[in-house]
Amino acid sequence: MDFLLEPNVAYLILVAGVMLGFMAIVSPGTGLFEVGAFFCLLLAGYTVYNLSFNWWALVLLILSLVPFVYAIQKPKRELFLALSIVLLTVGSVFLFPPTAGIMAVNPVLAITASLLMAIFLWVAVRKSMEAATIRPSHDLDTLVGKVGEARTKVFEDGSVQVGGELWSARSETSIPSGSSIRVVRRDGFVVVVEPINTKL
Repeated sequence: MDFLLEPNVAYLILVAGVMLGFMAIVSPGTGLFEVGAFFCLLLAGYTVYNLSFNWWALVLLILSLVPFVYAIQKPKRELFLALSIVLLTVGSVFLFPPTAGIMAVNPVLAITASLLMAIFLWVAVRKSMEAATIRPSHDLDTLVGKVGEARTKVFEDGSVQVGGELWSARSETSIPSGSSIRVVRRDGFVVVVEPINTKL
């Protein structure tokens, strides 16, 4: 376990744990992100406990959660996501104090890992947020108000063509086959329709 006490290794484990933790918040329920974040942060906690660290950097790491959680609650909050990434980057790079005036974490490693982490979080989190706000393409509520055609007689049951697809339907009045109809509501996977009076 001595290799875990090397600042560069500890830094990479910490970065991986935080990234997995953030992805677990954005995409809960997968199990993989949660388990990966748990083990990485457990190892990172071991190294932080056994190595000296900057309290202010640890505070920045914890504070990075606040704008992150706020950013993922609603779309168009990219500024707070960017702030969270900045706090996370600065906190993780300077978590371990320098020795003999030299950064504990290799500067090249820190810059490379920080850039990759920032790009990954920016792209992955924004895409996850966009996907969460997209309305399902087969949302039956979008059928309400649409006009179609009765393919069979519709009353207690029947079929209608709406939006280029065939749907099970029922109506409060008898509708002959071939009549124009309008969807007024849905009842599970059945659309409730009414006839459209085409007579002038």
